[in-house]
Amino acid sequence: MFISQAWAQGAASPQGGGIESMLLIVLMFGVLYFMMIRPQMKRAKEHKAMIEALQKGDEVISGGGILGRVSKINESYVTLEVAQGVEMVLQRSAVQVVLPKGTIKNI
Repeated sequence: MFISQAWAQGAASPQGGGIESMLLIVLMFGVLYFMMIRPQMKRAKEHKAMIEALQKGDEVISGGGILGRVSKINESYVTLEVAQGVEMVLQRSAVQVVLPKGTIKNI
């Protein structure tokens, strides 16, 4: 008269998947490290070395796209000459690219 109870079968949920799931997580972390974290750390290291090597007379591009020649430099700030007699003070970290000498002709 009454329907008997239905029991879940073991085939619906895999048993003993601990090693495989742990291996998958480790593999995903490895791919994340080599595709995202490592290149970003390398780029940051190169930028830091470039910032520390700045010298008076270097031609640079700032993060905002301003081109200029380094006229003064101290520990945390750089003064750029962007035109004849026009200078701007920027943080050293705002410098994005050091250009080859002679790139800026009009200053």
